[in-house]
Amino acid sequence: MKATKLAVPMTLSALAIAAFVVGCSDSTGPTDSIVSTEDIALMTAGTSLVRQGDHQILRATGAITGGVTQYRTLLGALNANTAGEQPAGRREINWDGVPATVTNVDNFPANFFNVNSPRGVLFTTPGSGFRISDNGYTDVRADFTGEFNTFSPAKLFVAVGSTTMDVNFVVAGSNTPALVTGFGTVFGDVNRSGKSTIEFYNAAGTLLLSVPAPVKADAAGLSFAGAVFDSPVVARVRIISGEAALNSTAVDLGKSGGKLDLVALDDFIYGEPHAIR
Repeated sequence: MKATKLAVPMTLSALAIAAFVVGCSDSTGPTDSIVSTEDIALMTAGTSLVRQGDHQILRATGAITGGVTQYRTLLGALNANTAGEQPAGRREINWDGVPATVTNVDNFPANFFNVNSPRGVLFTTPGSGFRISDNGYTDVRADFTGEFNTFSPAKLFVAVGSTTMDVNFVVAGSNTPALVTGFGTVFGDVNRSGKSTIEFYNAAGTLLLSVPAPVKADAAGLSFAGAVFDSPVVARVRIISGEAALNSTAVDLGKSGGKLDLVALDDFIYGEPHAIR
């Protein structure tokens, strides 16, 4: 792996972080660059909030609780998981209340968080389904032990057979297309810059923004990425989580023989879905 080139001298803490990342990465991966200059700077700062035109981007890594709290504040108060459009605020999904019957299986219902627990989202994927895990996916592959930690214990979420999933917004408990002001999620075990992202689309299907997930800064391996627009304009987001789907043959970057960055997802946090008018 080629050394990451920095525009400014590295502090001792940044050097320690870079050494941690290199130690967790395999040098024979498909790309030379593992960690961007921006991500190394973020590893030292912890959280970054930047305004760009009509939106703000928040990214955090390491101890991400402060950054997640800041993002929640940008969206507004939490609304209960009930049907119907609320005037303002946010919705959240943390997977942990999902029943055992649809945990650790590959057929988690794509409309669960609109029908069973109305929160105004519908999931799609080019893969074969979705899987929630309460054991860090160790039942899929034993050496995933310790790879995918949780932000809110004890469940995680991935698409099955794909790194890509779309989150479409509707008025909670209905089929009415909706718009939100923003969306963010917690990523687990991001090792390569630019390989895990959130793409934001409007109702016409136009890409508005792409936000990369930060590389992990510590052994816990958690990072967060999200954006908030000044008004509800986001009809759909596309999440790309890593370079390969989690399965029984996938070997994570940093493991012996591992060349691809494998990533899981935790909490989804997003603005209240408002009907398109």
